[in-house]
Amino acid sequence: MFTQILDQIDSFVWGVPLLVLIMGTGILLTIRLGGLQFRKLGKALRYMVKNEDGASGEVSSFGALCTALSATIGTGNIVGVATALIAGGPGALFWMIIAACLGMATKFSEGMLAVLYRVKNPDGGYLGGPFNYIESGIKERYGWNARWLGKLFALFAMLAGALGIGTITQVNGIASAANTFFDPNAQHIAFSIGENSYTITTVVVAVLVSVCSALVIIGGIKRIASVTTIVVPFMAVTYLLVCLIIIFANITDIPEAVVRIVESAFGIRAVGGGALGAMMLAMQKGVARGVFSNESGLGSAPIAAAAAQTNEPVRQGLVSMTGTYIDTICICTMTGLTIMVSGAYDFALESGHEGAQVTIDAFSMGLLGDTAGSFVVMCALSFFAFTTILGWDYYAERSCEYLFNGSKAAVQIYRWIYVLAVLIGPFLTLSQVWTIADIFNALMAAPNLVGLILLNGVVAKGVKDYFHRLETGEYDDGITKLKNR
Repeated sequence: MFTQILDQIDSFVWGVPLLVLIMGTGILLTIRLGGLQFRKLGKALRYMVKNEDGASGEVSSFGALCTALSATIGTGNIVGVATALIAGGPGALFWMIIAACLGMATKFSEGMLAVLYRVKNPDGGYLGGPFNYIESGIKERYGWNARWLGKLFALFAMLAGALGIGTITQVNGIASAANTFFDPNAQHIAFSIGENSYTITTVVVAVLVSVCSALVIIGGIKRIASVTTIVVPFMAVTYLLVCLIIIFANITDIPEAVVRIVESAFGIRAVGGGALGAMMLAMQKGVARGVFSNESGLGSAPIAAAAAQTNEPVRQGLVSMTGTYIDTICICTMTGLTIMVSGAYDFALESGHEGAQVTIDAFSMGLLGDTAGSFVVMCALSFFAFTTILGWDYYAERSCEYLFNGSKAAVQIYRWIYVLAVLIGPFLTLSQVWTIADIFNALMAAPNLVGLILLNGVVAKGVKDYFHRLETGEYDDGITKLKNR
C-alpha cells in the first residue's frame, strides 16, 4: 500500500505540467540565449580547465564543477539509465538526450544567477543558489517578496539530500552492486526483518560508506572539492573508455539500436492507439531520469557554482553547463548504448532484471564476462555514488544554512542526520527508494524553474553584456583572441 501511494504521488508530480515546465523552461532559455549551449560549448569546455586570475571565491571553477559533477555523476548514470530503459522503453534514452540539450541552457542560467546573487558570509565563505536568486533576484526585478519560495526550495533540497537523491539511492546502489559481486546468491545473511533478509555485504557497505562519508563531509566544501577533483575525472574517463570498448566490439549492432531508440521515442511500434501513451511514458521516464542524473532545472548545481573563484557570472554559467554535457550527453548515452548493443535490454525483459543488474548484464554480455562485468560496475557505481553523497551533502547543508538563517547548530544536526540516512539506505527497497527520490526532485524543481522563468531577462542581459566586453577588449578571459591586439 505504501508503494502504491508513493507511485500515485510520483505520477502526479511528474505529470504533464512538470514535464512541460522543465522542457518549456529549457526551450525558453535556449531561445532567449540564441542557442548559447551549442554556440559556446567549445569555449565552455576550455573555461572548465582554466581558472580565472584574481577572482573571489572558495574553490576553483574546476573544483566547483567537480563538486557539482560529483553530485550528478552517480547511480543515475548506471542504475537510472537502466531503470528508464526498462520502464519507458529504449525511447527514454532519446528524450533523456533531448532534455539534456535543453537542460544545458537551464544549467547555464542557474550557474550564472548563483554567482550574480551570491552573498559572502562573515567567515569568508559564500552562500548562493536558487534560494538566493529566487529571493533577491525576484525582489530586485519585480519588487515581490519571494523569500517564502526560496525557503520552500531550501526545505525540499534538504529532504532530497537526506531522503532521496543524495543518500539512500546512492548507498542502495553501492550495496546492490557489491552484493551482486561478493554474494550473488545471498548465502551469507547477517539478519532479517520480516520477509526481508540482509547480507553481511550489505551491512559492511552501510558502515564503510557512512564512515568514509563522515570523514570527508566534516571538512566542508574545500575538502569535498579536493577529493572530487581527483576522483571525478578519473572515474568518468575510465567508465567511458570501458563503455566505448564494448560499443566498438558490437559496432554492427549500433544502427539497429539507434532505430529502436527513435521508434520507441515516438511510439512507432506501439499497437493500435497506444502510440501516444508509449511516447508519453518514454518521455516521462527519460526526462525524469535525465533530471535525476544531470540535475538541470533541479537547482542543486548552482549551490556549488556559487562557491567558485570567479568575478564573472556568465563565465561560471558556461562552466556549469558543461556538467550536463558530460553527465548525460556523454556518460548516460554511453550507458544506454552499451545496454542496447550488448543485448542486455532484451535479456532484462525476459529475466525481469532491473537496476544495476541490467548494466552488469550489459558489461558481462558485451565483452567482459560475468565476473569482470560485475566488478567493473561495482567499482564504477561505488565511486560514482560515493562522490554523489559528498556533493549532495554540501547542497543540503547550504540549504539548511539558508533555511535556518545561518544557524551552525542546525547545520551540524543535519550533517549527522545525513550520515544516518547513508547508514540505513541499503536496507530499503529499490522501487521505494527511486520513487521517493523522484518525488523530492520534482518538489525541488518547481520553485527553481519558476525563478528561472521570471529571471530569464536578467540572464539574457548578462550574456549580452559579457560577450560585448569580450569583443571590445574591455575584458580578457585569457582564451579569446581579441581582434584589436
